[in-house]
Amino acid sequence: MIEIKSVSLVREGQRVLDAIDLSLPKGGITALVGPNGAGKSTLLSLAARLLPLQAGSITIDGLPVSSTPGKVLARKLAILRQDSGPPPRVSVREMVGFGRFPHSGGRMTAEDREMVAQALDRFELTDLASRSLDRLSGGQRQRVMVAMTYAQGSDYILLDEPLNNLDMYHARKLMIELRRLADETGRTIVIVLHDINHAAASADRIIAMKDGRIAADGTPEKIMRTEVLEAIYGFPVEVVDAGGMRLALQYARSGQPRDQARPS
Repeated sequence: MIEIKSVSLVREGQRVLDAIDLSLPKGGITALVGPNGAGKSTLLSLAARLLPLQAGSITIDGLPVSSTPGKVLARKLAILRQDSGPPPRVSVREMVGFGRFPHSGGRMTAEDREMVAQALDRFELTDLASRSLDRLSGGQRQRVMVAMTYAQGSDYILLDEPLNNLDMYHARKLMIELRRLADETGRTIVIVLHDINHAAASADRIIAMKDGRIAADGTPEKIMRTEVLEAIYGFPVEVVDAGGMRLALQYARSGQPRDQARPS
């Protein structure tokens, strides 16, 4: 379980997070959504100790993030940041293999190589394994970084906007794969998403942030309501039932945003 208690953060005189309290049980997918600047990525970075805690505490399975040795924490938790720029001359297989460093210390065992092979296969990268990263598209590189995070073998996976640069097919495929990963292995996935419909389709729980606070927290059925989404995003969002899911319609058919469209 990830326990976040009274976490606040001030940067350059601006309050970025304001007394955040969250409990994230093991297993399943939790999506963090909300407007730009809501504090989603900052919260993930604090949980992964990429930023120092200023106030409050974060523990992972009872281990304090602020004081747990890095090697121990790396076996518990893996994070993919937005700005994780891979070195261009490294091969896909080598990059995915970096995820095994907390286990191998740079000396790959047969078990490590098998885990890398699983990651390449799971994220449809086997045919690209020998290719250098500078010969990949942005979307392909993004999949490599997600595969590296998976290969780390940690119980908790934190993904900060992993759908960046992915086309519709690969964004959908990645979310399906993450859902399967959570269901089959029991891993806990916390993912920052801008597309509320991806969150509604794949997550067990949606936590919406706004202005550094928790604005809403619940199942997709609870969050995917016009009044809730309007409180989060600041404009009326029509929600419809389609294909057994509740989906948000952000635009009128004319192309006008729905808060500007007039009834005919």
